[in-house]
Amino acid sequence: MTVLVFGSLHWDAIVAAPRLPAPDETLMGTDATYRFGGKGGNQALAAAAAGARVAFAGAVGTDEAAPRLLARLDGAGIDRSRVATVNGPSGMSVAIDTGADYGAVVVSGANLHATPGDQPTDLRVALIQNEVPAAANLALARALPAHATLILNAAPFRPLDPALLARVDILVVNRVEAAQMGADAFGDHVTVVTRGGDGADLHRDGTTTYHPAEKVEVFSTHGAGDVFCGVLAAGLAIEQSLPDAIARAQTAAAVHVSNRRR
Repeated sequence: MTVLVFGSLHWDAIVAAPRLPAPDETLMGTDATYRFGGKGGNQALAAAAAGARVAFAGAVGTDEAAPRLLARLDGAGIDRSRVATVNGPSGMSVAIDTGADYGAVVVSGANLHATPGDQPTDLRVALIQNEVPAAANLALARALPAHATLILNAAPFRPLDPALLARVDILVVNRVEAAQMGADAFGDHVTVVTRGGDGADLHRDGTTTYHPAEKVEVFSTHGAGDVFCGVLAAGLAIEQSLPDAIARAQTAAAVHVSNRRR
């Protein structure tokens, strides 16, 4: 069964620095790398690495970043036939990573023109985020067959669209996004609140279940939430129970944050 990830693609510039700069400060960094990114792209790679059959829908621009983004999807064996090319720049971000703190500026570029396209015939799970227009996410949600599970990783924060939320099966947010939304925004939805090294809470049927995190030495938390979401979707695609899929996703996120070679 296929996981369809609809979302953003970014070519990320990541600068290592001893700390985040203060306003108006120029700070000397220690390293710079360029990476495939975007919440959608990262989650698709994570789902594919977890063994899922993955299709990706999104958009790239007509700049030099576009072939790099497409090549990364190809290298992971992801079906990218639903990736459109639009005039202008691809999505990108500039990030500062201190090893303990992280800050980024995102430019949406082509992602503002992303559309979900058609759906795989064997679709089992669809995974969306908030780095593409809300109207595009809603279009995908409305077109999904009833048997498909829709996961909304509501990041970055924006007010939840009631029409979209009505179709969402599982809502995934981190503790910051949960605080921004307020508990009342979740309603009766199955909600996973991730808390980094403090574990995750599963809110379902009026009950909260705590899932402890694995204790590891943390190198960088960049992308950990995306790994969690992608592996969660992969687990559900092979019909793991939600608690088992959460546990598998937590393990993958722990491996990710402790990996010094990425």
